[in-house]
Amino acid sequence: MADVFRALDDETRRLVLDQLASRDGQTLFEICSILAARHDVSLSRQAISQHLGVLEEAGLIRTERRGRSKYHYFTPAPLAEIARRWPIGQRTEP
Repeated sequence: MADVFRALDDETRRLVLDQLASRDGQTLFEICSILAARHDVSLSRQAISQHLGVLEEAGLIRTERRGRSKYHYFTPAPLAEIARRWPIGQRTEP
């Protein structure tokens, strides 16, 4: 679970997850273009690729190769695990 928190600790990675949550199956080129156009994030493709690697290691995204293209998909299961561990509900006063 520590790797999930580490992955979510970076604003760029959270923006990438936001993009994939809104439209799954994007390539590195698409992700870079959207980050630059909508969020003024001007990182190199290599830097974004490293961010994607951290997200994939944390289980927050999965990838699929088709030909020469690699598609990225949001995987919400690790976030659901966090919500199960610390559910939001009525708190009782001590």
